[in-house]
Amino acid sequence: MNRCPHIDLNDPESYRGGLPREAFTYLRQEEPVYWHAPSHGSPGYWAVTRQAEIDEVSKNPQLFSSAERTCMLKDPTPEEVEMMRALMINMDPPKHLKYRRLVRSAFTPRKVDSYEPRFREIAREILDRALPSGRCDFVEDIAMELPLIAICELMGVPLEKRQRLFELTNIMLGMDDPDLTTSEEDGMNAMIEMFMLGMELATAHRENGSEGIVATLLDGTVEDEPLTDEEFCNFFMLLIVAGNETTRTVTSQGMRMLLENPDQYQALVDNPGLVPDAIEEFLRYNPAVIAFRRTAMEDTMLGGQQIRKGDLVQLFYGAASADETVFDDPERFDILRNQREDVRNGHRAFGVGQHFCLGSHLARLELTVIFEEIVQRMRNPRLDGEIQWLRSSFIHGIKHMPIVFDVA
Repeated sequence: MNRCPHIDLNDPESYRGGLPREAFTYLRQEEPVYWHAPSHGSPGYWAVTRQAEIDEVSKNPQLFSSAERTCMLKDPTPEEVEMMRALMINMDPPKHLKYRRLVRSAFTPRKVDSYEPRFREIAREILDRALPSGRCDFVEDIAMELPLIAICELMGVPLEKRQRLFELTNIMLGMDDPDLTTSEEDGMNAMIEMFMLGMELATAHRENGSEGIVATLLDGTVEDEPLTDEEFCNFFMLLIVAGNETTRTVTSQGMRMLLENPDQYQALVDNPGLVPDAIEEFLRYNPAVIAFRRTAMEDTMLGGQQIRKGDLVQLFYGAASADETVFDDPERFDILRNQREDVRNGHRAFGVGQHFCLGSHLARLELTVIFEEIVQRMRNPRLDGEIQWLRSSFIHGIKHMPIVFDVA
């Protein structure tokens, strides 16, 4: 135990510059279920890095609970656990399935595909603003814009509130980053402010009606009962944060990999039809969420290790998405991989099992649209300064990435 070479998976610095691939490879091959000692405010847990065990945990919610101590990486207080269980991400069946059924109707592929013309319009407006000078901060000027505008439009958030929602998302997810927040209290205040914004939307809908996801949620029922305003606000908060930060991160990380592999960027310029394949490799190589966790509800065996009731089990999705038993030469970034292997169904960027990401189709659409527009209009992109990484062991994010390019 504890032979993992020089790596603390709780230390945000371990993810600066990219996922700790060497450590993940070691763990998958030597200790796929590895006892990680407490550190950085996180209690001890079993680190799971191989796809077989991640799938086993994810598909057995009765045995590995999201609700017991939540799926988040920091240990919440008993009061916080009660509050966080109101978020669907921290529910177990059967409750989770009831709420999921309601939300799923807002994210059917047909409904999501109907947003494509509007998303393309937004993407073109973003590039109209960002490209003329031949340089930009890719994260702030391009990557963050489409996911933020898209989810706000789908949720009916007024234009003037959008920048504030972006700031609140950053505060909530950036608790380990001194540039973004100063305390857990700031994070809690940001959550409360976002909750109140959701309450304003619910009130407006009840008074004047509305369309889109808000109407789907507020006019729908869970077991013949409509959502309370509080339940709606919890959904609002989850959808804004999940629909904003994660897609922004994959957009940024995907572009970073193309900057490091200019021949692959040029391949997309020459053949934009390859963009959907490239998106799957972006998701596989650098998933936005580093890890979620579960709590063992009884004694069991996992990957040859004895797991005790109450033990925490942490699922590392980036490690599972580079599993040698699933992918050929997994450490190589290759936008053509999906033409040879089933990357789409092989990676674990959206999780697997009960909590598979409801917004996966939406995220894929946004990523495809923005990169199809980028490769049509941007040539020879290259770094123009240092990348600033989000200091986090939860989201594999980039805060700033200055680039220069030629305009097509």
